Amino acid sequence: MRIAGFLSILRIWCKIGARFLVSFARIMDRPRLKILVLTPFPPSPPTYGAQRRVHGLLTALAKRHDISCISLVPEVHEIEHARLVMLEYCKDVVLVPVAVPDASMKRLLQLRSIFSPRSFVRGLNDLPVVRNAVENMLTRNRFDIVNVEFPFFDVAHLRGLARGQPQPRYILDEHNIEFDVVRQQGESERGMARAIYNKANLRKVRREEIAAWQLYDAAAFCSNADAARASQIAPTLRSAVVPNAVDLDYFRPRPDYPPPDGRTLIFFGALNYFPNVDGLHYFMREVWPLITGADGNVRLKIVGPKPPPEIVALRSDRVEVTGMVEDLRPHLSAAALSIVPLRIGGGTRLKVLEAMAMARPIVSTTLGAEGIAAEPGKHLQIADDPKVFAAAVGTLLHNSAAAERLGQSGRALVEARYSWDAAALAMEGLYREALSAR
Repeated sequence: MRIAGFLSILRIWCKIGARFLVSFARIMDRPRLKILVLTPFPPSPPTYGAQRRVHGLLTALAKRHDISCISLVPEVHEIEHARLVMLEYCKDVVLVPVAVPDASMKRLLQLRSIFSPRSFVRGLNDLPVVRNAVENMLTRNRFDIVNVEFPFFDVAHLRGLARGQPQPRYILDEHNIEFDVVRQQGESERGMARAIYNKANLRKVRREEIAAWQLYDAAAFCSNADAARASQIAPTLRSAVVPNAVDLDYFRPRPDYPPPDGRTLIFFGALNYFPNVDGLHYFMREVWPLITGADGNVRLKIVGPKPPPEIVALRSDRVEVTGMVEDLRPHLSAAALSIVPLRIGGGTRLKVLEAMAMARPIVSTTLGAEGIAAEPGKHLQIADDPKVFAAAVGTLLHNSAAAERLGQSGRALVEARYSWDAAALAMEGLYREALSAR
């Protein structure tokens, strides 16, 4: 009976495996697509979350398709390095230098944008020089797909640029629901001037983003929650969930990396991104005093590009602000645990997936881990109250076995569910669905 039962189970698994292989073979046998990608920054070399999503998807898609890319470049001195890295997976790369306003100029431009019909961020990105670059590319080449990162470009203008060629399908890749992030940011900021600007800007960002959902042929979202929110507003929108993922070969524990030091907490991410800055301020104000009051040996390392003055000012004998580092992995490896004290945001956080891939235990807010299929207590610890957050950190610092179990479970989760190859297959499925639709 046991042998018969085993053979029955084996036959079932063989059938499932055969179906998977047939489906995979069909995907691999489909013709190569010609894909043009438009981004507001060079995706490579990736140093922060948004770059990592685009870089991960494009390098995986390039294994089966022809990728060309047009990117705005805020850091002009990085143009040639970005071009060389992008040409490793792109057939053609066009980089468009753009001026980046300093803090005082940015405030002036935000004030002026109140009287503009366009949102501030669209005014920074949707430029004539960008449309010219897209028009030149579409005139010289035939593309199946135009993949646009973020709703910061006017797709109505883009659609009219493919003259003399079959019209490609236009796909929007949504990293967040942008107007929801703007709303959360506005609710957390104080001051009359900021309130006036945020109210005006929110109306425009919301109008532009919802209009984009009506005009694109399809949209990709990072999480089920974001996809569901968009579907409620735009029921006819063709969409798919294309989750954030992680390079499992790049982010992995290695014996030549420093071992966890048992006392350092690490926070990493783009430090000019408001949700990260807000999360750090919350942590330093509400949680950090509780942690240091209970343990005088704890240290905090803040890693990421472009730290603003208020983050640099956090430096002390216990707090290190590194700025951008050449390689994040040794810093993650040496940390006792990773913290994600975010209160604002959408989509999913790559910082969670990358810390998991490095087998680092994580303490996060609910929002920080939103959209990731992680079980609290098994793959990471969730804490929304400052006292609970501080207690979770203390427990993991003083129980290395529990910290190691959490880290290993996180690594197993990303191995099972969050590779860029799997995410790219989901994106390719959305491309082909849009191409097959009338």
